[in-house]
Amino acid sequence: MASATASAASEDGQVDPPIWTDDDEEMGTQASTPSASDMHLSSPQAEQHRHAPLPVWLRESSSSFHWKWVPLHMRHAFRALLRWSKGPEPVQIQSIVPFLPSIQEAPATFIHTHLPRRRQKLALLAFFYLSWFLTFTLVLHHSAKAGYIRGHGKPQSIWCGASFWSPNNECGLNGNRCRPFSNASFAFRCPANCKAVRVLNPRAIGDQQVNYKPFVIGGPNPVEENSTLPDTIYRGDSFICQAAIHSGIVGNDKGGCGVALLAGEQTDFTSTKRHGIQSFAFDSSFPKTFTFQKDLSSDCVRDLRWPLLAVTCAFTTILSICTTSIQVFFPSVFAMLFFHVGLVSDPPNHSDYAFLTSIIVGRFLPAAFVAAVFYRYSIKPQQRGLTANIERTILWLGGAWVGALNNYTFDFIPIERLTPSDLRAQPGAVLALILVVLIIFTIALQQAWFLRQEGRFRKYLAIYGLMVLGLLLCVAIPQLNLRIHHYFLAILLLPGTRTQTRPSLLYQGILVGLFINGTARWGFDSIMQTTNELRGPEGQIGSILPNITAPIVALGNITFNWSPPPRSYDGISVLVNDVERHKWYNGEGEPSYTFERHSVREKEYFRFAYMQGSEAGDYTQAGIWDTDGNWIPMQRGPSLNLAINQR
Repeated sequence: MASATASAASEDGQVDPPIWTDDDEEMGTQASTPSASDMHLSSPQAEQHRHAPLPVWLRESSSSFHWKWVPLHMRHAFRALLRWSKGPEPVQIQSIVPFLPSIQEAPATFIHTHLPRRRQKLALLAFFYLSWFLTFTLVLHHSAKAGYIRGHGKPQSIWCGASFWSPNNECGLNGNRCRPFSNASFAFRCPANCKAVRVLNPRAIGDQQVNYKPFVIGGPNPVEENSTLPDTIYRGDSFICQAAIHSGIVGNDKGGCGVALLAGEQTDFTSTKRHGIQSFAFDSSFPKTFTFQKDLSSDCVRDLRWPLLAVTCAFTTILSICTTSIQVFFPSVFAMLFFHVGLVSDPPNHSDYAFLTSIIVGRFLPAAFVAAVFYRYSIKPQQRGLTANIERTILWLGGAWVGALNNYTFDFIPIERLTPSDLRAQPGAVLALILVVLIIFTIALQQAWFLRQEGRFRKYLAIYGLMVLGLLLCVAIPQLNLRIHHYFLAILLLPGTRTQTRPSLLYQGILVGLFINGTARWGFDSIMQTTNELRGPEGQIGSILPNITAPIVALGNITFNWSPPPRSYDGISVLVNDVERHKWYNGEGEPSYTFERHSVREKEYFRFAYMQGSEAGDYTQAGIWDTDGNWIPMQRGPSLNLAINQR
């Protein structure tokens, strides 16, 4: 009877419902000798579901369920999130369908048709590399020539932050290390884009603090913006190339040559804005000043970075349009952009091209290894099977150029270093950082959606979770500061751009360009830096300041007295009008200094610092002896030193 019933059920096509059971509860002796009431029959289809898991509602109602303390709605939301993170089934692999494919594939098809053999393609590629190398090196060699200035010979190539005077007491007592002060000339050649140089830590000019601006003191009287006058006088610590741009001797776009004439001690430096640079005023005297010789007869070779940009840009564009091979495209473009940035568009601060080439080759080798990792895990998966060569040229290659020319394209963003002190000091930095973070967050959400569509969301969420955990651990390490460099930002964000979409092409190109700019210009600087490394060799060191008592003011002089310095210090340095005029060491006379005024029409600015040997610590703010003979005391806190950056 039972057999007949089972056969009938099978013939009717009906299937008994599956028998839900726990894996452990059905085992034992009772299971081997079932009673008649426990016996049941099932179809072969039902047998497949005999060990199916218990339903969610049944498992959660069991006394052995361990997550009862989590509210039910939160459990539902978590399960829904898990299902969402898994992505669609089947997964939707992203791919770019080219616009007008016949046009985009035409150059590569033409080459393949007329040069079908691998050997022929390799010969064409070798000819392409040779053509770029010869063109690039010949133009670069011509640009490296300094030229000739009649009466002065070959000018010396200098970098944009060069000056005749070092900050604080580095020129020694009375500036003797920075002599001569007058009756001398200096023929120089400036590179392009010197207007972008800024001081990164405040530098004192009397009682002023200059920060995040070009450093030029003096110039002509206020006149028209682009006029050139022969009587321009600049303080000796002004940046020479920026002063030359300010005076109209040198252009910012192409650089140029000039001759600086040392003019000795001068007073009353005016503030003017000319050729896009605002100079600073100084209403006292300075022992070393300079002006520029006019109407030079010279054969000066201008900075040829823009012609070289056209050369490299043209070659990379031709390569991108004419090849569909990722193995050819990425290594070639990476190498060409790297050497262009390091030698032309944003070179390190060295004017000797032989030494500069040595630096760039040394930085290229480790950068190429990291680029190989980029290629394996991000570039190759993204561009596999991509035939939209023109779209890749516009989006990926165009983005790479935007990132590689970071010193031009992103220079307007008022963020120099991601440190709390810099963000507070630079106007607009906090707002700019918020906007940048919001943009990156929006892009991250878009890329996360693409990764989910391909079923990769969980994997990349784990990868970025580990990255965030690593960054938090770096932040927690005492006495070290986390600093996100260009190259490290690219390393962090590039894994999320592996999907083959048009936005991913653009984002990946920009990140590769930022990596190239960061490593070629600055190298692989550590992401974990001490406070001293962040401030630079000439920044504030946090030393204690001298305790200067109220001075004694007489008709033509002023006398300062101070307490002996702590044991860790040897003496005191005194700056008058930003020039070291007195050094006092323990046991060398009375702890005092008397300054004789030479002109009652000038203010005098005094700053003091403890010394260890000949090295001075932080200087105080400036105290002012005004033209009426009154003493204006120094405010609390140090006056910071100088750190220079060109981006």
